[in-house]
Amino acid sequence: MAASYKFEIYKDKSGEFRFRFRAPNGEKMFASEGYSNKASAKSTIKSVIKNVGKAEIDDVSKAVKAAPKPKKAKKAKSKKKK
Repeated sequence: MAASYKFEIYKDKSGEFRFRFRAPNGEKMFASEGYSNKASAKSTIKSVIKNVGKAEIDDVSKAVKAAPKPKKAKKAKSKKKK
């Protein structure tokens, strides 16, 4: 049987339940935040499965333009005496 995508639920070191999504090659694609109980983690997985096909891609990686740097005050030129 060929490997498939899957969700894994596990308990972290602090005792919270988390899940991760793995590709068929075993690579972790993403992981969740911690949940106080397993039922909440399972509920979130079900919500992801139900809604992922409707999700839009929102590219927020575009660089935010930095505020212009304040202009430095020009030093007054001193007049040289001849």
